[in-house]
Amino acid sequence: MADPTKSKIDEPTGTPTMGHEWDGIEELDTPLPRWWLWTFYACILFSLGYVIAYPAWPLIEGYTKGALGWSSRGDLAREMATQAAKVAPIHRAIAATPIDQLPARPALMQAAVDGGRAAFKVHCVQCHGSGAAGSKGYPNLNDDDWLWGGDLATIEKTIVDGIRNPDHAATRLSIMPAFGRDQLLQAAQVDDVVAHVRTISGQQKGDAASQRGAQLFADNCAVCHGPAGKGNRQLGAPNLTDGIWLYGGDGDSLHQTVWNSRQGVMPRWGDRLDAATVRMLAAYVHSLGGGEAVPMTVVDNVAREASDARP
Repeated sequence: MADPTKSKIDEPTGTPTMGHEWDGIEELDTPLPRWWLWTFYACILFSLGYVIAYPAWPLIEGYTKGALGWSSRGDLAREMATQAAKVAPIHRAIAATPIDQLPARPALMQAAVDGGRAAFKVHCVQCHGSGAAGSKGYPNLNDDDWLWGGDLATIEKTIVDGIRNPDHAATRLSIMPAFGRDQLLQAAQVDDVVAHVRTISGQQKGDAASQRGAQLFADNCAVCHGPAGKGNRQLGAPNLTDGIWLYGGDGDSLHQTVWNSRQGVMPRWGDRLDAATVRMLAAYVHSLGGGEAVPMTVVDNVAREASDARP
């Protein structure tokens, strides 16, 4: 009997077999094509060269650096340094130009807006959204309703100093009392104030509750929001007569606001970003559609309140 471990020649093809078979089926020992073998050997040589030249093996602490000293991080750092050097003159010009003078230099203003758009995507979209439309508790930066003002200089100050940063003396600060929680008003009185606010904002018709709320509003709220509820930007008090609400204008949301107050916080970026980046952010926000040409002064507020209060 023939030794099954020894190969034999397959008669139809003339190729040696591997020396084993299953159910009459034998495997041919067909040699690999030479081009495939040479490609395989070349890949081995290439991989050996790559391991020597480039970072490859992880170690307990760090990794092998490679003979060429190359790294993707190094490439990125060089590209960023090149880009920084390219835009440095523009950034210096933006930082050196008072922000209220930027509109007089259209090319520089456009550069500031473009740079601010990029910076906004990095630092601001987490709260204000990719389109700057905001959400509940985070202002929409596209409209023309501003708590503190919408001119370039005022927007820049808001970005620099933030809102309600307790460790920063120059921060924007407005404190609305928690009328219900701190028992400044009774529960029924809070409901009446909410009814009055919904009436002056055009959300419901006047009724007995809103009439009672009008006097409560005059006694407790007008000092900040004004007699007609138009707000006061010097105090960061919102206009209560329009249809724009930071936390919601429905009855439940307004009740929560009057009862517990709202104390939203915006980080101050003056200690995180350089002056040029802050100025570019201000220019970009101003360009979104609600930016104002000049600040609204106290006199403007008083005149507007007087006009609204006339019969």
